[in-house]
Amino acid sequence: MNILMLSDVYFPRVNGVSTSIATFRRALAEQGHRVCLVAPDYGYPSDDETDIIRIPARRLPFDPEDRLMRTGAILALEDRLREQQFDLLHIQTPFAAHRTGMQLARRLGLTAVETYHTYFEEYLYHYIPLLPRQLLRAAARYFTRAQCNRLAAVVVPSQAMLDVLRGYGVQRPISIIPTGLEPQSYGNYSGQRFREQHGIAPDRPVMVHVGRVAHEKNIGFLLEVVAAVAAVLPHALLVIAGEGPARRQLRRQVADMGLQDNVMFIDYLPRGPALWECYSCGDVFVFASATETQGLVLLEALALGIPVVSTARLGTTDILAAGRGALVADATVSDFAAKVCAVLGRTGLRERLAQEARDYAREWSAGKMAQRLTEFYAHLAPARASVRLPGRRKTAPAG
Repeated sequence: MNILMLSDVYFPRVNGVSTSIATFRRALAEQGHRVCLVAPDYGYPSDDETDIIRIPARRLPFDPEDRLMRTGAILALEDRLREQQFDLLHIQTPFAAHRTGMQLARRLGLTAVETYHTYFEEYLYHYIPLLPRQLLRAAARYFTRAQCNRLAAVVVPSQAMLDVLRGYGVQRPISIIPTGLEPQSYGNYSGQRFREQHGIAPDRPVMVHVGRVAHEKNIGFLLEVVAAVAAVLPHALLVIAGEGPARRQLRRQVADMGLQDNVMFIDYLPRGPALWECYSCGDVFVFASATETQGLVLLEALALGIPVVSTARLGTTDILAAGRGALVADATVSDFAAKVCAVLGRTGLRERLAQEARDYAREWSAGKMAQRLTEFYAHLAPARASVRLPGRRKTAPAG
């Protein structure tokens, strides 16, 4: 198949959406499909620019990590894209990519689908604090419902997000297709090199958190957990790997709580051996976000044999429901800290969880998920043939 994707974010901008797009593009290519991606220009390229069309974009004053693509530049691609005879248009984000994507779908006579990656209802107030939280929630629900109901179908990464969209009033077909793990995620790493590089003693009990250091990740709660764990295991350490807008605030919280010796901040690590070593330096991976639509970092930790202690909320429920390789904690400091201490203090439990984790993670391979996405595409793409009209195809529906 020949798929056109549009997204408001992609590498070198690091987040879950970028990772999901890259993972699916590689897996689909390995299965013989082509995916052309239209994404913002950040001023410097990602590691792989194959079949990527970069669009001029401007910085956002309230979120300097992201860019807003120039919609005119996207629409100017119409003739170029028509020549490539795409089978389907897959939108990945609900901003400029959605608006212009729907216009392109009409003009090119393509079926339009979209992946709903982000739980905006519990997300926006962190970044637009001047507006009432209830107003932002209502706006997120309204726009999500309106956008999704204009599509041919929607993809979500978890059952929880399907339930959320149905609750909003989304009536279009919805398929659950999570992001899978690429083969390199299943390596064997001891974490010894990472510990040596960062001066962490080989026998020191270590918790690890990998991900964007953002307000919605609930890392402040994990700092409270660290304080409780340190009361039992004084030398316990939490490694926080990543960058993001909450980092300065979290550093202040660490200082205020007197946890400077128990928390280590690590800069962003590119996906590859350095990141896998970071995961593997930990005796336990900790996670407490309440807004994840999937929680890919949990799968990455499990694939590397790192036991997980996490709350099961929203999208992470699908991953943790099997109870393999992980302990599910309540959203309370006492219960979460008790489960962390159990993993850190009991070698037998840690080894059992590690083996379960590796076996379970293999069920989430990128190849399997790409095959499910291909089947989803194949069900929708044949409709394109019946709506192709000459010229600009103004009467052709977008799905």
